[in-house]
Amino acid sequence: MKKLSFLALLLIVSCTSKESLKKTLIENPDIMTEAIKANPDQFIEALNEAVKLAQASQGKKREEEEKKSLEASFENPMMAEIRSDELFRGNKNAQITLVEYSDFECPFCSRGYNTAMELLKKYDGKIRFVFKHLPLSFHPQAMIAAQYFEAIRLQNGDKAWKFHDKIFNDQRKLQNGEKFLEAIAKEVGADMAKLKKDINSDVVKNRINADMEEAAKFGFQGTPGFLFNGVPVKGAYPTSHFENIIQELKKRGKITI
Repeated sequence: MKKLSFLALLLIVSCTSKESLKKTLIENPDIMTEAIKANPDQFIEALNEAVKLAQASQGKKREEEEKKSLEASFENPMMAEIRSDELFRGNKNAQITLVEYSDFECPFCSRGYNTAMELLKKYDGKIRFVFKHLPLSFHPQAMIAAQYFEAIRLQNGDKAWKFHDKIFNDQRKLQNGEKFLEAIAKEVGADMAKLKKDINSDVVKNRINADMEEAAKFGFQGTPGFLFNGVPVKGAYPTSHFENIIQELKKRGKITI
C-alpha cells in the first residue's frame, strides 16, 4: 500500500481549516516538497492544468474589460489633438479620422502601416490618417527616426510621407542607424543642411514629446496604438477589425459613409 504523505494524512484524520492548513504549510514547507517528490507526474499535470485555467480566466476577463471599454468609447470617444499644422493623408475633411501612435522600429508598426494604407485605399476620400510618435525606449533607432521625420515635415509634407513609407517598406535596414536615415532623406529630396539643423531643435523634440504624452494619456504603452474616430485600438489588428468599428459607428449614427 502506498505510503500516505503527511499532508494527505492531515486532511484525512482531521477537520483542518484553510487557515490552519496554510499555517502548517508555511511552518513546514518540506511537507509540500515531499508531496511533490512523491508524485511528480501528478503535480506537473495539475500545475499545467491550473496554468491553462488561469490563462483562460484572465483572457475572458481581459476580453470583457475590452468590450466594456470599447462600448464606452463609442459614446465618449477619446479625442486626439488635431493641430493647425497637422500632416494629413487622405481627405482632411473626412468623417473618419485614423490617428496612429507609432514607433518606426517596431515590427508590429509595419503591420499597422499596411493596415492604414489598406483603409486609405478602401475608403478613399472618406478617411484621413494622422501619424503621431511613440518611440519606445528599447528601440535605439526609433527616436532619431522620429526626429528625421519631423525635421523633413518642416520642409515638405509629401517628402515626409515618402520618408515614412520608405522606412516601413524596408524597416530591417533601420538597424544601420543614421546612415540609412540620411540615405532616405536624400532620396526623398530633403534639404540636408536644414535637416541637420532642425533634427535636434526644440520644435522637433517638443512635438514628439507632445505625441508621447498624449499617447500615455490614452493608455497606449505599446505600439502601434490607434484612435479610430476616438475608439482606441491597441495593437496591430487587421483591416477587418477597423471595418467592424466603421459598421458600429454607422449603426449608432456617428458617421454616414
